[in-house]
Amino acid sequence: MADDLDRTGDLDHVARIQAEWARERPDLDVSPQGVIGRLHRLAGLLTEQLCVVYRRFGLSEGEFDVLATLRRAGDPFERAPSELSEHTMVTTGAMTKRLDRLERAGLVSRRRSEADGRGRVVALTDAGRDLIDAAFTEHMRNERRLLDTLAPKEAAQLQALLTAWLGRMDPPRS
Repeated sequence: MADDLDRTGDLDHVARIQAEWARERPDLDVSPQGVIGRLHRLAGLLTEQLCVVYRRFGLSEGEFDVLATLRRAGDPFERAPSELSEHTMVTTGAMTKRLDRLERAGLVSRRRSEADGRGRVVALTDAGRDLIDAAFTEHMRNERRLLDTLAPKEAAQLQALLTAWLGRMDPPRS
């Protein structure tokens, strides 16, 4: 229970919830909340901090994701809309809305595929590439700032644990 104390010596939010459930349902093992609840809470806090940077560049989290996916595709920085959906794990309908917004902003362009006349290709414009390069640089600074709240050894241990757990929950796709 000492690990459940915050910096003031009080129980953290998750520990308080666990204590209440343990009192109300002593027949259940509420210990998983110690990990899952904290991960969920941390994910929300991290997302808030990441979105601050995206907003500075006039982007939503999803729009940043699309531009980053196109940028890391390499020259000529383009992908089919279905590839974008796979890489960003959103539906094609949601992808269409993101692409509409990004195209109106002049950050991406859409054209017919030269390889398949029926297909479409989405490409970064020069403005889109400049924006994502600047936004990603700031994003990496922000992630470093967030991760630096842990000691280097803690960060390495956490990365190893999360990699192992994620590998068991979401095996790599071929």
